[in-house]
Amino acid sequence: MIQRLHIKNYAIIEELDIDFSEKLTVITGETGAGKSILLGALGLIMGKRGDTKVLYHKDAKCIVEGTFAVAKYKIQDFFEKNDIDYDDEVVIRREFTPSGKSRAFINDTPANLKLLQELTGVLIDLHQQFDTLDIHNVSFQLRMLDALAGNEKMLNGYQKLHRAYQANKRELKKLIEYNDTAAREMDFLNFQMQEFNDAALMLGEQKEMEVEINRLTNAEGIKKTLSAAFQNLSESENSILSQMETLSIELNQVRKIHPKLTTSIERYESILLELNDLAKEFEDIADDTEYDELRIKETQERLDLIYKLQQKHRVKTLDELLTIHEELSIKLTGFNDLTSGIDKLEKQLVKEEKELHKIADDLSKRRKKVVSGFEKKIHALLGQLSMEHAKIKIEVKPLEDLTPTGTDLVNFLFAPNKGSEFLPIKDVASGGELSRLVLCTKSLVADAIPLPTLIFDEIDTGISGDVAMKMGTILQELSNRHQVVTITHTAQIAVKADCHYFVFKLDREERTVTKVKQLTPDERVRAVATMLSGSPPSESAMANARELLEFPKIV
Repeated sequence: MIQRLHIKNYAIIEELDIDFSEKLTVITGETGAGKSILLGALGLIMGKRGDTKVLYHKDAKCIVEGTFAVAKYKIQDFFEKNDIDYDDEVVIRREFTPSGKSRAFINDTPANLKLLQELTGVLIDLHQQFDTLDIHNVSFQLRMLDALAGNEKMLNGYQKLHRAYQANKRELKKLIEYNDTAAREMDFLNFQMQEFNDAALMLGEQKEMEVEINRLTNAEGIKKTLSAAFQNLSESENSILSQMETLSIELNQVRKIHPKLTTSIERYESILLELNDLAKEFEDIADDTEYDELRIKETQERLDLIYKLQQKHRVKTLDELLTIHEELSIKLTGFNDLTSGIDKLEKQLVKEEKELHKIADDLSKRRKKVVSGFEKKIHALLGQLSMEHAKIKIEVKPLEDLTPTGTDLVNFLFAPNKGSEFLPIKDVASGGELSRLVLCTKSLVADAIPLPTLIFDEIDTGISGDVAMKMGTILQELSNRHQVVTITHTAQIAVKADCHYFVFKLDREERTVTKVKQLTPDERVRAVATMLSGSPPSESAMANARELLEFPKIV
């Protein structure tokens, strides 16, 4: 509920304040006095764009500030989500500086226009002719039917189940995709694992085979060299060992002559023994060394397999390959088959879907049950507002899919004249017809839906007399349950106000400004009389105004 509107330095408004009634506030005034400017200022705190053209004094700041009582709207989540301090009284402010800078605040916390629009969308329902009103919106049309059918508790239960159902559908999709991905990855890992199993790698074998392949491929050269060494040491006619053995005999003959030779000769004989052993080893190795083409082929193929695996897995050693083999084994062990989980979730979804369809059918039956009575009541109210031939038809069509509101598609169709084709409201209703239709529908659901403050701009266009009186009565009855603000030119509506403001122009020496004043009882009589007959009002108009206002004659 809006409590107060403060406007400073806006358009032709220098500064003014308006305090609103909790029930029906009526704003009247001279043509062009600035009633629409008030709504323009209100639009700024509702998140509409503005610029420096709105400045009354071009060198001063423009401020528009609205104070709202919000306890009954249960919007604490909005403030928590946006990190704004909550209070049951909320102040929304827009500022425009001469430099062109615009700022917005909610409870002194900076906010963007999107936040203003989101918050004030809950607090204010502003109806101006030719606006796109929410009665066009099929979701609001459905909300009205649910309110009249008393579906709130059932719908809340359905929506809670529907959210769980949608969450389970998303989880099932994720599990199926993951399972498919896991299956493909397992196939690839199994393929790699099979390669390692077939290779049967053994620690240290690469180094051993590299040594072996080098020896095998050089077998002929090794054999030739070792054989030559054996021959030169031991087998040739003038071999090294035979010469050394002859020398050994001669050295032993002089040992006794020169005692110091004993140690040297012992070392010599040790070398002779060592050379004998070396000759024997050379002979043995030469005898064992043979060029083995088959073994070379087998060894090279084994090495090629190891090199291929190293290149494939981008490693350089056999140890790294063995580590990868171990990691593959761990990964494959860690993969779980999700089939059982998928099957369980699919059964749960079937159960939830069946329950949702059952609740949706019940919701649909309850909605259809109130349609006829709702249509009749709207027709009766439209008749009172000089639209006796206008008809509304509410269609409730089935949908195949489960939506957050059930399986119904609701559409309000309108035929403004006798014999007119029923068409969607947005395609056929004029501004005046639309405003009256909105008033009728919202007055009927006012007790069932927590509507925000309803603001009507010239909803009485094109009506007068008894029809205007009946519209005023509807507005008055609506204001018993909701705050209503209306701008009107019609006396029959103005007299229903709990609070009556008059907008007028004041001509100053330098320029004209807009002023607003709350009328006293006497001032209301004169204002209503003026609306009935013109200015100055006639005595009969004054008497008629007192009668409409049910005020006694002032003597």
